[in-house]
Amino acid sequence: MSPLQQRMLEDMQLRGLSARTQEAYARAVWQLAQYYHRRPDQLSDEDLRQYFLYLTTEKKIARPTATIALCGIKFFYEQTLKQAWPTLRFVRPPREWKLPVVLSRKEVRQILALVRIPVYQACLKTIYACGLRLWEGTHLQVPDVDSARMVLHIHGKNKKDRYVPLPQSTLALLRAHWRTHRSPLWLFPAPTRHGLAHSLAHDGGPVTRSSLQSAFRRALLRTGIAKRAHVHTLRHSYATHLLEAGINLRLIQEKGDQARSLLIA
Repeated sequence: MSPLQQRMLEDMQLRGLSARTQEAYARAVWQLAQYYHRRPDQLSDEDLRQYFLYLTTEKKIARPTATIALCGIKFFYEQTLKQAWPTLRFVRPPREWKLPVVLSRKEVRQILALVRIPVYQACLKTIYACGLRLWEGTHLQVPDVDSARMVLHIHGKNKKDRYVPLPQSTLALLRAHWRTHRSPLWLFPAPTRHGLAHSLAHDGGPVTRSSLQSAFRRALLRTGIAKRAHVHTLRHSYATHLLEAGINLRLIQEKGDQARSLLIA
């Protein structure tokens, strides 16, 4: 690692950015340097302008990818190099307004029923029943379950923890699944070719996001449902089903017990 890379890494750590964000920002700067075959601190404002023009008009990258590139490069130049290039002040991908894909309750049941590996099925059912993000579901730990208060402690995005109500049926599911592996830490430990016992003995960690996405896609294909759904679609569907049940949007945002119990019923 070069001194410049080390400096940027330290700056990101001081800012408190997550490991995933640090990796994405560093990759954005690396891709910029690869494009010009020069060190990024040797580039000019005009170089940046031409690079973003290339991303927009030639490579035609999606808005989320363009945003990550801009944020990473902007952080590097403004925070690490202390250079406020004019280009970085006006380059911004246009906002897109797309409606999310939503599955019906019947479709959710069909898909989850066809997930063959038990740990993936239990994790996906929990994600839907509690309206969780993908990372939040895969990284649930045993101490996160508070059965006395019937809540889950969620380690949320941007280090914003929260509690969500835990339906009785989901608690029963988690208990039954935990008895199949008895991990002292993870609710959904990653399976291996040698079985869960091998994974636990070698601290295999939780199920990965990619493996859970793959399990969901395989089940979706088997159902024949022609929707571009993925694991995060379960979160969108959860909120939509609450709205369809007549639950106030404010109540959904606060994740009240009443709203969740009506959905699970």
